[in-house]
Amino acid sequence: MRKKMAIIAFDGITPFHLSVPCLVFGGPHAEPLFEVVVCAAERGPMRTTAGFDIAARQSLRALADADIVIMPTWHDDCRPSPPALLQALRRAHARGATIVGLCLGAFPVAEAGLLDGRTVTTHWAFAGLLAERCPKVRVDEDVLYVDEGDVLTSAGAAASLDCSLYLLRKLVGADYANMVARRLLVAPHREGGQAQFIERPVPATASDGRLARVMEWVQHRLAQEHSLDDLAGRAAMSRRNFTRHFRQATGTSFKQWLLNQRLAHAQRMLEKSDASIEVVAQEAGFGTAVSLRQHFRAAFHSSPSAYRRLFDA
Repeated sequence: MRKKMAIIAFDGITPFHLSVPCLVFGGPHAEPLFEVVVCAAERGPMRTTAGFDIAARQSLRALADADIVIMPTWHDDCRPSPPALLQALRRAHARGATIVGLCLGAFPVAEAGLLDGRTVTTHWAFAGLLAERCPKVRVDEDVLYVDEGDVLTSAGAAASLDCSLYLLRKLVGADYANMVARRLLVAPHREGGQAQFIERPVPATASDGRLARVMEWVQHRLAQEHSLDDLAGRAAMSRRNFTRHFRQATGTSFKQWLLNQRLAHAQRMLEKSDASIEVVAQEAGFGTAVSLRQHFRAAFHSSPSAYRRLFDA
Protein backbone atom coordinates (compact mmCIF):
# COMPACT_ATOMS: atom_id res chain seq x y z
CA MET A 1 0.00 0.00 0.00
CA ARG A 2 1.38 3.39 -1.00
CA LYS A 3 2.09 5.95 1.68
CA LYS A 4 0.34 9.29 1.31
CA MET A 5 2.60 12.32 1.46
CA ALA A 6 1.13 15.80 1.86
CA ILE A 7 3.42 18.69 0.91
CA ILE A 8 2.28 22.10 2.12
CA ALA A 9 2.53 25.08 -0.23
CA PHE A 10 1.72 28.71 0.55
CA ASP A 11 1.53 32.10 -1.11
CA GLY A 12 5.07 33.36 -1.71
CA ILE A 13 6.79 29.96 -1.70
CA THR A 14 10.15 29.39 -3.37
CA PRO A 15 9.64 26.88 -6.21
CA PHE A 16 12.93 25.06 -5.58
CA HIS A 17 11.94 24.11 -2.06
CA LEU A 18 8.55 22.85 -3.20
CA SER A 19 10.08 20.84 -6.03
CA VAL A 20 12.60 18.92 -3.88
CA PRO A 21 10.20 16.55 -2.07
CA CYS A 22 8.00 16.38 -5.17
CA LEU A 23 10.96 15.10 -7.21
CA VAL A 24 12.41 12.77 -4.59
CA PHE A 25 9.13 11.11 -3.62
CA GLY A 26 6.96 11.64 -6.66
CA GLY A 27 9.27 11.98 -9.64
CA PRO A 28 9.34 9.72 -12.70
CA HIS A 29 11.15 6.88 -10.93
CA ALA A 30 10.89 3.12 -11.22
CA GLU A 31 8.16 2.59 -8.62
CA PRO A 32 5.14 4.76 -7.65
CA LEU A 33 5.75 4.19 -3.96
CA PHE A 34 4.08 7.34 -2.67
CA GLU A 35 0.86 9.20 -3.30
CA VAL A 36 2.19 12.77 -3.34
CA VAL A 37 -0.27 15.63 -2.99
CA VAL A 38 0.43 19.35 -2.73
CA CYS A 39 -2.00 21.19 -0.48
CA ALA A 40 -2.41 24.70 0.89
CA ALA A 41 -4.50 26.78 3.24
CA GLU A 42 -4.99 29.38 0.50
CA ARG A 43 -7.53 28.97 -2.27
CA GLY A 44 -6.84 29.91 -5.86
CA PRO A 45 -3.50 30.92 -7.41
CA MET A 46 -0.50 31.41 -5.14
CA ARG A 47 2.46 33.56 -6.05
CA THR A 48 6.00 32.19 -6.04
CA THR A 49 9.27 34.02 -5.57
CA ALA A 50 10.15 33.17 -9.17
CA GLY A 51 7.37 35.34 -10.61
CA PHE A 52 4.86 32.68 -11.66
CA ASP A 53 1.77 31.38 -9.90
CA ILE A 54 0.83 27.90 -8.77
CA ALA A 55 -2.42 26.39 -7.51
CA ALA A 56 -2.88 23.49 -5.07
CA ARG A 57 -5.78 21.16 -5.74
CA GLN A 58 -6.25 20.22 -2.08
CA SER A 59 -6.63 22.11 1.19
CA LEU A 60 -4.99 21.36 4.53
CA ARG A 61 -7.65 18.69 4.99
CA ALA A 62 -5.23 16.50 3.00
CA LEU A 63 -3.20 16.21 6.21
CA ALA A 64 -6.03 14.27 7.86
CA ASP A 65 -5.00 10.93 6.34
CA ALA A 66 -1.40 11.61 5.29
CA ASP A 67 1.33 9.27 6.50
CA ILE A 68 4.00 11.92 5.99
CA VAL A 69 3.56 15.71 6.10
CA ILE A 70 6.25 17.95 4.65
CA MET A 71 6.64 21.67 5.28
CA PRO A 72 9.14 22.36 2.47
CA THR A 73 10.11 25.87 3.63
CA TRP A 74 8.57 29.03 5.08
CA HIS A 75 8.59 32.76 4.38
CA ASP A 76 12.03 34.37 4.34
CA ASP A 77 10.90 36.91 6.94
CA CYS A 78 10.10 33.98 9.28
CA ARG A 79 6.71 35.45 10.11
CA PRO A 80 4.66 33.66 12.79
CA SER A 81 2.75 30.68 11.42
CA PRO A 82 -1.04 31.00 11.15
CA PRO A 83 -3.05 29.10 13.76
CA ALA A 84 -4.77 26.94 11.13
CA LEU A 85 -1.44 25.63 9.89
CA LEU A 86 -0.13 24.95 13.40
CA GLN A 87 -3.30 23.13 14.35
CA ALA A 88 -3.19 21.00 11.19
CA LEU A 89 0.43 20.02 11.95
CA ARG A 90 -0.42 19.15 15.55
CA ARG A 91 -3.39 17.02 14.55
CA ALA A 92 -1.40 15.13 11.92
CA HIS A 93 1.41 14.47 14.39
CA ALA A 94 -0.99 13.41 17.16
CA ARG A 95 -2.50 10.67 15.00
CA GLY A 96 0.94 9.30 14.06
CA ALA A 97 2.05 11.08 10.87
CA THR A 98 5.74 11.76 10.35
CA ILE A 99 6.34 15.51 10.14
CA VAL A 100 9.19 16.98 8.10
CA GLY A 101 10.34 20.61 8.19
CA LEU A 102 12.79 21.40 5.39
CA CYS A 103 14.93 24.53 5.61
CA LEU A 104 12.77 27.33 7.08
CA GLY A 105 9.91 24.84 7.25
CA ALA A 106 11.41 23.98 10.63
CA PHE A 107 9.86 27.21 11.96
CA PRO A 108 6.18 26.15 11.72
CA VAL A 109 7.06 22.65 12.95
CA ALA A 110 8.87 24.03 16.00
CA GLU A 111 6.20 26.68 16.60
CA ALA A 112 3.62 23.91 16.68
CA GLY A 113 5.45 22.51 19.70
CA LEU A 114 6.36 19.25 17.98
CA LEU A 115 10.04 19.61 18.86
CA ASP A 116 9.86 20.86 22.44
CA GLY A 117 12.75 19.34 24.36
CA ARG A 118 14.21 17.92 21.15
CA THR A 119 16.81 18.89 18.56
CA VAL A 120 16.06 20.82 15.38
CA THR A 121 18.08 22.34 12.57
CA THR A 122 17.40 24.96 9.94
CA HIS A 123 19.42 27.23 7.66
CA TRP A 124 22.42 28.44 9.63
CA ALA A 125 21.59 32.12 8.97
CA PHE A 126 18.23 31.68 10.77
CA ALA A 127 19.30 29.31 13.55
CA GLY A 128 19.64 32.07 16.12
CA LEU A 129 16.18 33.41 15.37
CA LEU A 130 14.65 29.94 15.68
CA ALA A 131 16.34 29.43 19.05
CA GLU A 132 15.00 32.79 20.21
CA ARG A 133 11.51 32.16 18.84
CA CYS A 134 11.23 28.62 20.23
CA PRO A 135 13.30 28.44 23.44
CA LYS A 136 12.10 24.92 24.26
CA VAL A 137 13.97 23.37 21.31
CA ARG A 138 17.68 22.69 20.92
CA VAL A 139 18.94 24.21 17.65
CA ASP A 140 21.93 22.53 16.01
CA GLU A 141 23.16 24.77 13.21
CA ASP A 142 26.07 22.52 12.22
CA VAL A 143 24.22 19.52 10.78
CA LEU A 144 22.49 18.96 7.44
CA TYR A 145 19.44 17.30 8.98
CA VAL A 146 18.12 15.91 12.26
CA ASP A 147 16.01 12.77 12.65
CA GLU A 148 13.95 12.76 15.84
CA GLY A 149 12.02 9.69 14.73
CA ASP A 150 8.58 11.13 14.11
CA VAL A 151 9.85 14.61 13.21
CA LEU A 152 12.70 15.46 10.83
CA THR A 153 14.21 18.86 10.04
CA SER A 154 16.88 19.96 7.57
CA ALA A 155 19.24 22.82 6.96
CA GLY A 156 18.78 25.19 4.04
CA ALA A 157 18.28 24.77 0.31
CA ALA A 158 20.27 21.77 -0.94
CA ALA A 159 20.15 20.12 2.49
CA SER A 160 16.47 19.56 1.76
CA LEU A 161 17.68 17.03 -0.81
CA ASP A 162 19.92 15.38 1.77
CA CYS A 163 17.08 15.04 4.24
CA SER A 164 14.57 13.87 1.63
CA LEU A 165 16.95 11.20 0.31
CA TYR A 166 17.70 10.12 3.87
CA LEU A 167 13.99 9.73 4.59
CA LEU A 168 13.52 7.84 1.31
CA ARG A 169 16.31 5.47 2.28
CA LYS A 170 14.81 5.02 5.73
CA LEU A 171 11.43 4.17 4.24
CA VAL A 172 12.36 1.92 1.30
CA GLY A 173 16.08 1.13 1.51
CA ALA A 174 19.42 2.20 0.08
CA ASP A 175 19.09 0.75 -3.43
CA TYR A 176 16.02 2.75 -4.37
CA ALA A 177 17.28 5.94 -2.67
CA ASN A 178 20.59 5.64 -4.51
CA MET A 179 18.78 5.16 -7.80
CA VAL A 180 16.76 8.33 -7.20
CA ALA A 181 19.92 10.22 -6.28
CA ARG A 182 21.61 9.08 -9.50
CA ARG A 183 18.65 10.26 -11.58
CA LEU A 184 18.79 13.62 -9.84
CA LEU A 185 22.58 13.73 -10.32
CA VAL A 186 23.27 14.31 -6.63
CA ALA A 187 25.24 12.41 -4.01
CA PRO A 188 23.06 9.90 -2.12
CA HIS A 189 24.75 11.00 1.11
CA ARG A 190 26.95 13.98 1.93
CA GLU A 191 29.34 13.94 4.84
CA GLY A 192 29.81 16.85 7.19
CA GLY A 193 27.35 19.58 7.98
CA GLN A 194 26.52 23.23 7.54
CA ALA A 195 29.77 24.26 9.20
CA GLN A 196 31.55 23.88 5.88
CA PHE A 197 29.21 26.42 4.25
CA ILE A 198 29.01 29.16 6.88
CA GLU A 199 30.52 32.27 5.35
CA ARG A 200 33.87 30.70 4.48
CA PRO A 201 33.90 29.28 0.97
CA VAL A 202 36.78 26.91 0.24
CA PRO A 203 38.66 27.40 -3.02
CA ALA A 204 39.22 24.35 -5.18
CA THR A 205 42.88 23.32 -5.32
CA ALA A 206 44.97 20.56 -6.83
CA SER A 207 45.05 18.91 -3.42
CA ASP A 208 41.28 18.40 -3.57
CA GLY A 209 41.69 15.88 -6.38
CA ARG A 210 44.32 13.95 -4.44
CA LEU A 211 42.09 14.00 -1.39
CA ALA A 212 39.12 12.67 -3.37
CA ARG A 213 41.22 9.79 -4.70
CA VAL A 214 42.32 8.88 -1.18
CA MET A 215 38.74 8.95 0.07
CA GLU A 216 37.65 6.66 -2.76
CA TRP A 217 40.57 4.32 -2.01
CA VAL A 218 39.54 4.12 1.66
CA GLN A 219 35.90 3.46 0.76
CA HIS A 220 36.97 0.27 -1.00
CA ARG A 221 39.03 -0.83 2.02
CA LEU A 222 36.80 -0.11 5.01
CA ALA A 223 37.77 -3.35 6.75
CA GLN A 224 41.39 -2.21 6.97
CA GLU A 225 42.98 0.03 9.58
CA HIS A 226 43.90 3.48 8.29
CA SER A 227 46.37 5.87 9.87
CA LEU A 228 46.49 9.58 9.14
CA ASP A 229 50.20 9.35 8.37
CA ASP A 230 49.69 6.66 5.72
CA LEU A 231 46.78 8.48 4.10
CA ALA A 232 48.58 11.81 4.13
CA GLY A 233 51.50 10.14 2.39
CA ARG A 234 49.17 8.65 -0.21
CA ALA A 235 47.81 12.17 -0.83
CA ALA A 236 51.35 13.59 -0.99
CA MET A 237 50.62 15.90 1.93
CA SER A 238 51.89 16.40 5.40
CA ARG A 239 49.67 15.04 8.16
CA ARG A 240 48.79 18.61 9.16
CA ASN A 241 47.83 19.66 5.64
CA PHE A 242 45.86 16.47 5.07
CA THR A 243 43.87 17.04 8.25
CA ARG A 244 43.21 20.67 7.38
CA HIS A 245 42.17 19.97 3.76
CA PHE A 246 40.01 17.06 4.83
CA ARG A 247 38.02 19.17 7.28
CA GLN A 248 37.66 21.99 4.75
CA ALA A 249 36.39 19.59 2.10
CA THR A 250 34.00 17.55 4.26
CA GLY A 251 33.20 19.67 7.29
CA THR A 252 34.28 16.86 9.60
CA SER A 253 37.37 14.97 10.77
CA PHE A 254 38.75 11.92 8.98
CA LYS A 255 37.93 9.77 12.01
CA GLN A 256 34.27 10.80 11.96
CA TRP A 257 34.05 10.48 8.17
CA LEU A 258 35.48 6.96 8.31
CA LEU A 259 33.01 6.01 11.04
CA ASN A 260 30.15 7.35 8.88
CA GLN A 261 31.37 5.34 5.89
CA ARG A 262 31.57 2.17 7.95
CA LEU A 263 28.10 2.72 9.38
CA ALA A 264 26.70 3.29 5.89
CA HIS A 265 28.35 0.10 4.66
CA ALA A 266 26.93 -1.81 7.62
CA GLN A 267 23.46 -0.42 6.81
CA ARG A 268 23.71 -1.60 3.21
CA MET A 269 24.77 -5.09 4.29
CA LEU A 270 21.95 -5.29 6.84
CA GLU A 271 19.43 -4.18 4.22
CA LYS A 272 20.58 -6.42 1.39
CA SER A 273 22.28 -9.52 2.81
CA ASP A 274 21.76 -12.30 5.32
CA ALA A 275 25.31 -12.04 6.63
CA SER A 276 25.64 -12.48 10.38
CA ILE A 277 26.18 -9.42 12.58
CA GLU A 278 29.74 -10.63 13.16
CA VAL A 279 30.46 -10.74 9.41
CA VAL A 280 28.86 -7.33 8.90
CA ALA A 281 31.05 -5.93 11.69
CA GLN A 282 34.22 -7.35 10.13
CA GLU A 283 33.50 -6.28 6.56
CA ALA A 284 32.43 -2.78 7.62
CA GLY A 285 35.62 -2.31 9.62
CA PHE A 286 34.29 -2.48 13.19
CA GLY A 287 36.17 -5.67 14.02
CA THR A 288 33.66 -7.11 16.47
CA ALA A 289 29.89 -7.32 16.74
CA VAL A 290 30.09 -5.55 20.11
CA SER A 291 31.81 -2.55 18.53
CA LEU A 292 29.30 -2.44 15.68
CA ARG A 293 26.37 -2.55 18.08
CA GLN A 294 27.81 0.27 20.21
CA HIS A 295 28.45 2.58 17.26
CA PHE A 296 25.19 1.67 15.51
CA ARG A 297 23.07 2.41 18.56
CA ALA A 298 24.89 5.70 19.18
CA ALA A 299 24.29 6.80 15.60
CA PHE A 300 20.80 5.44 14.87
CA HIS A 301 19.28 4.70 18.31
CA SER A 302 18.67 1.14 17.14
CA SER A 303 20.46 -2.18 17.15
CA PRO A 304 21.73 -3.75 13.89
CA SER A 305 19.23 -6.60 14.31
CA ALA A 306 16.28 -4.24 14.78
CA TYR A 307 17.40 -2.20 11.78
CA ARG A 308 17.58 -5.34 9.65
CA ARG A 309 14.03 -6.30 10.60
CA LEU A 310 12.78 -3.08 8.99
CA PHE A 311 13.77 -4.54 5.59
CA ASP A 312 12.61 -8.12 6.11
CA ALA A 313 9.21 -7.55 4.54
